[in-house]
Amino acid sequence: MTAEVGDYVELHFSLKIYEGVLLEVPKSEKGIVLLKLDNGYNIGFNKKDILEIKVKRKFKKGEKVEEIIKKDSAKPNVAMIITGGTIASKLDAKTGGVSWLTDTNDFLKFYPELLKKVNISKIEVPFMKGSEDMDYKDWIKIAKTCEKLLNDDNLKGIIITHGTDTLHFTASALSFMLRDLNKPVVLTYSQRSIDRGSSDANLNLQCSALTAISDIAEVVLVGHATTNDDYCYALRGTKVRKLHASRRDAFKPVNEKPIAKIDSEKIIILNEHKIRNKAKVKLDTKFEEKVALLKFYPGQSADILDYYLKNKFKGIVIEMTGLGHVATSSSRNSWIKKLKEVQEKGLIVCAAAQTINGKLDPLVYSNGREIMETGVIFLKDMLSETAFVKLGWVLGHVTKKEEVKKLMLENISGEFNERLEE
Repeated sequence: MTAEVGDYVELHFSLKIYEGVLLEVPKSEKGIVLLKLDNGYNIGFNKKDILEIKVKRKFKKGEKVEEIIKKDSAKPNVAMIITGGTIASKLDAKTGGVSWLTDTNDFLKFYPELLKKVNISKIEVPFMKGSEDMDYKDWIKIAKTCEKLLNDDNLKGIIITHGTDTLHFTASALSFMLRDLNKPVVLTYSQRSIDRGSSDANLNLQCSALTAISDIAEVVLVGHATTNDDYCYALRGTKVRKLHASRRDAFKPVNEKPIAKIDSEKIIILNEHKIRNKAKVKLDTKFEEKVALLKFYPGQSADILDYYLKNKFKGIVIEMTGLGHVATSSSRNSWIKKLKEVQEKGLIVCAAAQTINGKLDPLVYSNGREIMETGVIFLKDMLSETAFVKLGWVLGHVTKKEEVKKLMLENISGEFNERLEE
């Protein structure tokens, strides 16, 4: 039987046999055989070294996916919003890369464990894209979809699948855009696609299902708590950050404990949270897109702020060093004069911490007090990504400096931890 691209094959060598999916070889790689191994990695072999290619299973292009969305009246109903990312992708047999699971039945075929605890009674696909390509308009699309589903009395909660790169931005955005939240909104992900043996998708989805039917009426991110397939954490949407590029436990709580610990069978509450209720969710998606996030570095010129003024930005969050510092009057690159100038011209300037953990305190050192006196709003322990999203949301509602400051320092969606331990 002749082996073709997409077939599951054995490659026989003199001392070893490799199994995997046969991949299409680029024209520039003549004489090479590419194989996707069961662990998800691609490997290339010299064709002349292969003694035999044995087909174990033929690839069936266009094979029909059976209908698997089956209702069980004994299980609670939840909705799913699919937006893209690795969790909504599968192996492309020709390229060795991944492609979108655009068929919702196909999605559930890959993740049957999700249906053990809940009925997926509704599925919405507002768009399919990698999260690095998303912006505030996509957050608004997700929020509008959530509002409709959250106000459906037949649904217990929502699971949102999403790419990892900017997942914490979306979690923050939904935390502000969905007011009077009444049910769980659970965002989840996978670092590794389902065709890989080390995929984290199934456990994340099982834990997300249990969280979606819990009493946690908050926007939370659910994912692996460790590198093992043992349990997940539910993390508050405004207090979470991606802190590893590839590990399964990439997302960590910052300046706060996890809300809950979840395994495939149970959920254990670890922290205070808002409780499920019968309120009607209100959509509040006003957002000012002319906001920016800037990281200060040693020797940086304050003239960078002129760019934001020239391009009519309304606000900026500066990631400052230490307790909230940039170069001051003792430096040849002092920012003091420029900070005063841009704020007098209407630019809102906020400060967040580069250190991630801990909180800002401009009163400890004289340079911090000097910066505070220019009018900069110091955002305590708020994450810089959350601060960026919140500033856009706040400026969508008010523009006067004192009103902006008041809202930025108000604990609207758990973005501050007033009991932060030093």
